[in-house]
Amino acid sequence: MLTSRALVRGLKSGFWRPLSSTSSVQAAHGKDMSPDVLDPSVPQYNNRLDTPLSDVPFVRNLNSEQRQLKEKEKGPWTKLTKEEKIALYRLTHELTYPEMRRGSSEWKTVLGGVFIFLGFSGMLVWWQRIYVFGEVPHTLSDEWVEKQTQRMIDMRINPVGGFAYHWDYVKKQWK
Repeated sequence: MLTSRALVRGLKSGFWRPLSSTSSVQAAHGKDMSPDVLDPSVPQYNNRLDTPLSDVPFVRNLNSEQRQLKEKEKGPWTKLTKEEKIALYRLTHELTYPEMRRGSSEWKTVLGGVFIFLGFSGMLVWWQRIYVFGEVPHTLSDEWVEKQTQRMIDMRINPVGGFAYHWDYVKKQWK
């Protein structure tokens, strides 16, 4: 009896609380949000060709060298070297236009997955034909189908618009 009470109390306090959807738990959710969850109200950096200027720079926390470079940026740009200009660009943007337009090799992975799926499906169909399905029934042989067709013609099955309608009983051939 005591162990079941302790188990229920432990489930209520430790295990059940994260799974609960009560208003008190939902109200406290904002306080202990996980750091992996992005806040959509804060501007985010993104690399997109249709929006070349993002809301925030790529590098937000500058080290001492980057701060010196930012101070040097306020002066005339003719005094900056090519490497410094590239470093300044990389502080605000992660990728250049050619780097964003460059394709990825993801298509190889997708195509490989499709081929693996098709190969596995083919092996499954082959295995079913050999080990699961039996022999073809004798009713599907050509002789049986001919006999069945002749019987349907003899019985004049659906003579108005169906099977027997297409048979000429005088000439004994298909119309």
